[in-house]
Amino acid sequence: MREGLPPAPLPPGSTIGMLGSGQLGRMLAMAAARLGMKTHVYCEASGPAFDVATRTSKGGFDDLAALAEFAASVDVVTYEFENVAVDTARHLARFVPVRPNARALEVAQDRLLEKRFIADLGIPVAPFRAVDGESNVRAALSEFAAPAILKTRRFGYDGKGQVGLAPGDDPCLAWKRIGARPAIIEKRMAFESEISALAVRGVDGELAFYDCPINTHEAGILRRSVVPSGLPDDVLARARAIAAAIAGALDYVGVLAVEMFDLGGDLAPGQRLMVNEIAPRVHNSGHWSLDACTISQFENHMRAVAGWPLGCTRRHSDAEMVNLIGADAHEWERLAADRGAVLHLYGKREARAGRKMGHLTRLCLRTSA
Repeated sequence: MREGLPPAPLPPGSTIGMLGSGQLGRMLAMAAARLGMKTHVYCEASGPAFDVATRTSKGGFDDLAALAEFAASVDVVTYEFENVAVDTARHLARFVPVRPNARALEVAQDRLLEKRFIADLGIPVAPFRAVDGESNVRAALSEFAAPAILKTRRFGYDGKGQVGLAPGDDPCLAWKRIGARPAIIEKRMAFESEISALAVRGVDGELAFYDCPINTHEAGILRRSVVPSGLPDDVLARARAIAAAIAGALDYVGVLAVEMFDLGGDLAPGQRLMVNEIAPRVHNSGHWSLDACTISQFENHMRAVAGWPLGCTRRHSDAEMVNLIGADAHEWERLAADRGAVLHLYGKREARAGRKMGHLTRLCLRTSA
């Protein structure tokens, strides 16, 4: 490291190591190639990123010898999903910079730690309680009445590992349905919309933001993201400030997504937004940036982890991103013929129900800056 300065940026030709082989890794590897960077993907199983990376390795996230060998082959390490073991990230950090850092993983992996971390920053979250058994569920429901959501503390995404509780529902059954695992219960909030703040932070602390999309979910899976959101400027400024505070507190490097509830227009901006969860990685709700921005979230993430200057996040087009889930991808020929859309397919071999197979972005060129 240069004395008193951030680390020198990695030159073109450097290798960025990546943990995880999914579609996010695929798009990150493609963005790295655009910058003249190489990628080495390490994962327990092959996936879409293996098709485009410079080099790939299969290995366990608990195989310390294989991880050390991987670290020796790269100049920096990042990850494309947040369920990488924290110990894995810490082990790699002994040999090579890991960006974002292991602390970001630790907070995002555990819903209880995540809620406490965000609340300690003075940022609103839904009322919540830790749950270690059925009695905790009953006690929490006596403090804040149903409707509520019971969520496993770890390994939940796209609606997995959670169950809703309506008034009169059996807490014992709900506890069993999540596998009787450590969990949190939180009050289900009434909201007008769901948005995400998409921030990117460099190694020098520089921050840039993408427009906040309005998000629509179906069965717990993101279906659609739209920009512009149509929300007032002061609300969007508050969303960016929340993301900045979280990124700064984590000493974060890379793209960070902060998913929020907009509780409604009668509240002041400081009360109107409530954080649901964070994702320490590029995010599905930012996929539209590939086609509607000067520099996509994927390129900016790779710029950040490589220590480069951040690229322009300006949106040149209004956009609607629609996820292609399961059998939606079978319509590829019809979708490819849509002259107003950009089709992205991830190369997955089997179109299972609930599986993200690709996405479609519809653009409308902005007539003014």
